Amino acid sequence: MLTLVNHEKLIDAGRATQLGPNWSGQRCLAKTRKGTPCQNPVVSGKQRCRMHGGKSTGPRTAEGKARVIAAHTKHGRRSKAHVSRVKEINAELRRAVLECKRAGLLP
Repeated sequence: MLTLVNHEKLIDAGRATQLGPNWSGQRCLAKTRKGTPCQNPVVSGKQRCRMHGGKSTGPRTAEGKARVIAAHTKHGRRSKAHVSRVKEINAELRRAVLECKRAGLLP
């Protein structure tokens, strides 16, 4: 049963492990938007916290980079094939408008 006394004991027991100003672990210390050093704990084996680049360094092998490129095609609206098709359509529209203007159909 969690009573008020037990609850206070749990809180007191956790104070030594909290990330307060007296915490003895390593801090991130990256510069924040405010210009002050970040006080978050670093990710294990890294020098920065999870928000300042300590979580992942990205793929390093050619296979990993190829997987990232393949995974980032979500809708196809930015693919090279789509962009070139849009350019072709726009060029055809410009030619059609120019022909209509020459024929006197458009002002």
